[in-house]
Amino acid sequence: MLHTMVRLRFPVNNLRQSLKSILDQGGFLGDYVCAKSVRHGCSYVGSVNLSSIPEFGQNGQLTGETAANHTETLNRRINTSSQHKFSSAEKVIDYMNKDTMSDSSNLPGLSPTKPDEKPRIVVLGTGWAACRFLKSVNTKTYDVVCISPRNHMVFTPLLASTCVGTLEFRSVAEPVSRIQSALAKAPKSHFFLASCTGLDTGKHEVYCETTNGQELPHGPYKFKVAYDKLVIASGSEPLTFNISGVKKHAIFLREVRDAQEIRRKLLLNLMLSENPGLLDDERRRLLHCVVIGGGPTGVEFSGELSDFIMRDVHEKYAHVKDYIHVTVIEAKEILSSFDVRLRRYAVRHLTKHGVRLVHGVVKEVQPKKILLSDGTEVPYGLLVWSTGVGPSPFVKSLELPKSPGGRIGVDEWLRVPSVEDVFAIGDCAGFLEQTGKPILPALAQVAEREGKYLAKLLNQIGMNNGGKALAAKDVPLGNPFVYKHIGSMASVGRYKALVDLRKNKDAKGISLAGFTSWLIWRSAYLTRVVSWRNRFYVAVNWATTFIFGRDNSRI
Repeated sequence: MLHTMVRLRFPVNNLRQSLKSILDQGGFLGDYVCAKSVRHGCSYVGSVNLSSIPEFGQNGQLTGETAANHTETLNRRINTSSQHKFSSAEKVIDYMNKDTMSDSSNLPGLSPTKPDEKPRIVVLGTGWAACRFLKSVNTKTYDVVCISPRNHMVFTPLLASTCVGTLEFRSVAEPVSRIQSALAKAPKSHFFLASCTGLDTGKHEVYCETTNGQELPHGPYKFKVAYDKLVIASGSEPLTFNISGVKKHAIFLREVRDAQEIRRKLLLNLMLSENPGLLDDERRRLLHCVVIGGGPTGVEFSGELSDFIMRDVHEKYAHVKDYIHVTVIEAKEILSSFDVRLRRYAVRHLTKHGVRLVHGVVKEVQPKKILLSDGTEVPYGLLVWSTGVGPSPFVKSLELPKSPGGRIGVDEWLRVPSVEDVFAIGDCAGFLEQTGKPILPALAQVAEREGKYLAKLLNQIGMNNGGKALAAKDVPLGNPFVYKHIGSMASVGRYKALVDLRKNKDAKGISLAGFTSWLIWRSAYLTRVVSWRNRFYVAVNWATTFIFGRDNSRI
């Protein structure tokens, strides 16, 4: 008897047919081990006899049907006689002896470009840096492939406004195919809805896994894409500082789905709090909105929420208007990168309009309350976490040079040293220490400038016949990337905003606060919205909200 251990990956509901084919030809199946699921996990790990499965009788024969619909990774022992050659078993063993994680030749995808084809640029991400790059890259010189788990760019400066209904969600989301039409029209340019799981810089390949795999016949699967030039712009993830309960109970205001969740929960709590039978303490907890982090995102959301309470809650939820409160918890000072005078103005304005500012460090997040390091307990009904960003697990997993803080290290031309044809931009990238340049902040304006610069650089390389893999070594690169800060802005609600036009935190410059700053803030962001379509949406939403108030429908 030949005993062979093979590793199978396919949906469990196709298992019956595959194993029955082997059994019908004389094969004998022993026990199997259920390993960790690719996506959902497995409730049991260990050896299980096939006879314990409804599909099989005592002799290992198929007897029933199973309704399992999710994908599992199974380790199976197939005992076969050496003198028998079963076609089904041969196919299974031949396929599964090749591990698709280590043998890229077994993966479907896009093969390397041919000499007579345009070079291919692969872009990972659809954030500010990636989309600004896509907008300016020359698609007459390059074919472009964009890989991301979302098909749109989020205009993050206005995302807080969507949480309370000042703007509609589609006003801040720009489809990537509108930013770069070649992704939808050019025959060899593509957008792939997937997450990048790894890369091989020697083979010039990226490895990806499809998202939303439950909609596919056999669940999520992996594929590869060969590149001539690779642009990593995969962004970052929120910092939780390994605090227990944050990921489970808090909402991060970074994506449209986050804003949708905040809006649904806020309106749900408002409606539930009007129901009879609730104690006053429970009503106050339900309507206590806590924001962790006093940066621009946290302050803008708090300002929008305060404005929503003052104008809309007091009118449309009169029975509970005295129970709803907003608290901002910050370990240091709010808006620490802004001018001192602007920080003081923000504190006065927010406090005047009902926002409570608390200095403290979060120790633990529980389902209904927050524990601070000094022992204080803060009950909450809605918790929004906004404490900055750091490298994502994907960035951490890459064996590439790293800058201080764990971001991908780049040189003055945004290239990743030690590997060919790889560039990194946006929140996932930072200057290497040996460049002598400071780490740039994780801001939209930084990412946008980097995307614009890199598109110009690669367009120049392509025009000098350096677009193909390993063909740009002798191509002059021109001037290195230089970032010049043009200022910061933040809205604090009630038609007031802050505008800080200093070049850096310690420099002198113009700083404004009040209604005039609010006009500048709105005008600047209206012109920065990517398309005329969304500018129209934003302008109409602002006008509608001003005249009729915010919509309080929970959809």
